[in-house]
Amino acid sequence: MSPIDHSSPVAVVRVYDESREPGAHRVLVDRLWPRGVTRDAAALDEWCADLAPSTGLRRWYGHDPARFAEFSRRYRAELARSPASDVVTRLLAIAATRPVALVTATRDVEHSGARVLRDHLVQRLGAHR
Repeated sequence: MSPIDHSSPVAVVRVYDESREPGAHRVLVDRLWPRGVTRDAAALDEWCADLAPSTGLRRWYGHDPARFAEFSRRYRAELARSPASDVVTRLLAIAATRPVALVTATRDVEHSGARVLRDHLVQRLGAHR
């Protein structure tokens, strides 16, 4: 997934990429701070560790693409509960007014929690329109 897709209000970007999304609200959505990245270099508006998959779920998944469908189902259940649901609601309000960039350190963005979160937010935005 590349930088902000202007047809979508939410995109996933890697923290290690040089690109910056003008006007986008940049949110780190990983539970752990990315290695080798300073706060200045990350250029974040906020860090929402509460949005990341739980430690237990992350460890169970282990970035195994064969488990991605089940990981997605379990992670969406976590996103429906507080405190994650509260942050989702806030990001939906932001995405209604400006693009949101979900920032992650993961290598495989297509099989990541950030991707599941993006799809969840886009689906919820569509339901509100």
